[in-house]
Amino acid sequence: MGEHKTEVDAPKLVTSGETGGAAPASDDTRDAVSATKAHDVAPTSSSEARDGANDTTESRIEEFDGHLETDDELPSAQTLDKIASYVVLDRDGRSHTFQSLYSGANVARRVLVVFVRHFFCGNCQDYLKLLCETVKPEALLQLPISTFVVIVGCGDPGLINMYLDVTKCPFPLYTDPTGSLYDELGMRKTLNLGPRPAYSRKSLLRVFVDGVAQGLSVLPKGLALKSGPSKQVGGEFLFEPVDMASPVSSPKDETPGLADGGEAGDQPVEEKRVTWCHRMRSTRDHAEIPQIMDILGLDSKGLVNSMAEKDVRRWSKAGEAKKVE
Repeated sequence: MGEHKTEVDAPKLVTSGETGGAAPASDDTRDAVSATKAHDVAPTSSSEARDGANDTTESRIEEFDGHLETDDELPSAQTLDKIASYVVLDRDGRSHTFQSLYSGANVARRVLVVFVRHFFCGNCQDYLKLLCETVKPEALLQLPISTFVVIVGCGDPGLINMYLDVTKCPFPLYTDPTGSLYDELGMRKTLNLGPRPAYSRKSLLRVFVDGVAQGLSVLPKGLALKSGPSKQVGGEFLFEPVDMASPVSSPKDETPGLADGGEAGDQPVEEKRVTWCHRMRSTRDHAEIPQIMDILGLDSKGLVNSMAEKDVRRWSKAGEAKKVE
C-alpha cells in the first residue's frame, strides 16, 4: 500500500504535525506518569474520594464515576468516508491512510481492526497475546473469504516495536497518536476497570509492575510518557466488502501486504463497510476471543476444550454478561 512521509502531503494528518511522523504527547492525559497508566485504575485524590465534589466539569465526573455510555452501533457510511483519509503511523513513523489498512491491493477482503489502549496497558497486552495464540494468520487466509487482523494503538510510534515484542504479535500494528479515529468511531474515555474478563491472565499488581518496568525500559529514549492517554479505551471493527460476491482477480490480491510494506498501486479499491463492532465499556472490556473466533468463522470449540475448567467458567460467565448488555 502507498506510504507517505508524515511531513509530505498526507491526506488528512491525524498526527500533530511533527516532522518524521513522531507523535508527541499533546494533552494533559499524555503527560500522566507512565506508572499510573499501567495501573489501569483511576488515580485518586482527596477531592475525588469525596465523590468528585470539587470536579469542575461534567466530563471529568463522567470519566471517574465508572459509568460509560456507549453502544455497538455500526459506524455510518458517512463516518467511514470521513475517516478513510485519516493517517496512522507505522513503526518507522511513516504515514498510511486508515483506508489502506482494510482496502486495496495486497489486503485481505475481510479485515478485523482491533483498537487497543495505551501501549503500557497490561490487560490489552494479555488480550493481544491470547488473540495471536488462537487466531493465526495462515488460518485466516484459508477461510472462504480471506481475512486478516490489524492492530491500532494511540501512543508514540517509537513504542510499536516494544509492544510487538511483548505481545509476540504477528499482525501489523499502527498508531493514531491524536485519537481522531477513536473519537470518530465512538470509542470513549474511562478509567473504570469493569469486571475481570476471561482473557485477563495477570493480577492488577502484576499489571502495574510490568507497566512500570516497560516505562522504565524506554525512559532513555524519552518515550516513558508517550504510551497514549490512560483513559482512552478501544474496540473491534470488522470491515467486509459491500459486495461480498464480487470476484477477486487472484489469490495474490488477497494476501495482506501491510506487515511487509506492500504497495497499493493503482488497482481499484474494493468498497468496504463495517458489519460488526464492539466498543469497550471499561479498561478491560475487549470482545472475548471465542466471540471473535465465531464472528470470523473459526472453530472455537478446540480452544475451549483445551482451557482449564476455571477459565471455561470465567469465559462462560463473561459471555453471558455480554448477552445481558
